[in-house]
Amino acid sequence: MDALDLARWQFGITTVYHFIFVPLTIGLAPLVALMQTFWVRTRDEKWLRLTKFFGKLLLINFAIGVATGIVQEFQFGMNWSEYSRFVGDVFGAPLAMEALAAFFIESTFLGLWIFGWDKLPRRIHLACIWAVAIASNVSAYFILAANSWMQHPVGATIDPETGRAQMTDIGAVLSNVTLLAAFPHTLAASFLTAGTFVAGIGAWWMVRTVRRGDTDTARVVYRPAVVMGVVTMLVSGVAITATGDWQAKLMYDQQPMKMSSAEALCEGENGAALSLLTIGDLSNSCEGVSHLITIPGVTSYLASGDFDSYLPGVTELQERSEALYGDGVDYRPNLAVTYWSFRLMIGLGIGSAALAAGALLLLRKGRVTGRRWFATVGLLAIPTPFLASSFGWIFTEMGRQPWVVAPNPNPTGIDGVWLLTATGVSSVVSPGMVIASMVAFTALYGALAVVWFRLMRRYASEGVADTEHDPSPEARAGGSDDPDRPLSFAY
Repeated sequence: MDALDLARWQFGITTVYHFIFVPLTIGLAPLVALMQTFWVRTRDEKWLRLTKFFGKLLLINFAIGVATGIVQEFQFGMNWSEYSRFVGDVFGAPLAMEALAAFFIESTFLGLWIFGWDKLPRRIHLACIWAVAIASNVSAYFILAANSWMQHPVGATIDPETGRAQMTDIGAVLSNVTLLAAFPHTLAASFLTAGTFVAGIGAWWMVRTVRRGDTDTARVVYRPAVVMGVVTMLVSGVAITATGDWQAKLMYDQQPMKMSSAEALCEGENGAALSLLTIGDLSNSCEGVSHLITIPGVTSYLASGDFDSYLPGVTELQERSEALYGDGVDYRPNLAVTYWSFRLMIGLGIGSAALAAGALLLLRKGRVTGRRWFATVGLLAIPTPFLASSFGWIFTEMGRQPWVVAPNPNPTGIDGVWLLTATGVSSVVSPGMVIASMVAFTALYGALAVVWFRLMRRYASEGVADTEHDPSPEARAGGSDDPDRPLSFAY
């Protein structure tokens, strides 16, 4: 394997690994903030207990996410230095904004929230976790702004002297229509992940406490957690469907090759069907591909809103690309990866749907349940939205190949701002260097995965504390307080 293939493998491994933790942080931070809000407003101890419990899991996930995300930025200047040279003036701006306007706020207020339980007034302490929740979502916006520019470059031009992309309109970059579709879709997926996480853990503990004979704890503490998680899942599920439909139509306009590849649509046709199962050689030659199970007209509807519209096939789009960008390049992505990652992204949502259906069936009218199958469904459902999100990113990035910056040929697009992946890799990094760093990172990430899993399992297995006393300064008003007492960690 040459340096290009190895660099792609390394970036893919580190990106997918890092993104496992991102949706949970984005979605769980607002849910923890809501739990604490309910406690501040009602003084109901169960919400304080739930805040401390899920807040602990949020902190573990956040720490691992930060550690694994640092590697991403270094790769831009190392393995992909030619890419950075070409687009750095544009791509670097939203990344800098993410660090200055979002991540610093997120990390600062998270520190205040961790150490400020018994130092800050209730409402100020509550404002800290809301600052974390808002900043984590703003951070996602800027990161997606950079990625959306790679999918659909706007607000830039080519500098004729340097041959580099030069930003001309930061407003266009931050209001890119691709970003406006990707951001709510990513947020919805993140809330689905967090809702499933909260509901799944709550379901497991509810069944366990009921079977122990402690029905009161199951009803008072764990049932509200399951209900909150299920409501989040239902709302985010609707949002995912709506934003996914928007994205599909947008992709057919901006990157038709990606969407035709997602359907293994080799030849253009009117009323293109949605393929549920395709067999054959899903190589880029498109030979022997057979669609066994299909839903007529659905792909055409997803693309244009018309069940009978014509959609170009992969072969036709390859010919178009050769005419526009030159011969000698295979402009088709890996059909097998694109086809199956698209289906796994959608199909893995069944885990969250099964958990939501079970909860709606068993928890009506304030009831709790001790049925083992509900606990099993809760545990099995937890990883499914994580995997669905990862396959969604694999589809998004692999479907764009062979472009690292996709061309924007639309009438409102910009000419000349595109870059093939093969020309974005560093010209001085050898295969041996990439192999050495990839092995090191893979080993390190494997160790971090073990640490993350053991910590999450340990603290999730402890369950919600039996009781929590109000730790705020208001609760100690008039009482003695040692001024020399050291700052204590919240957990």
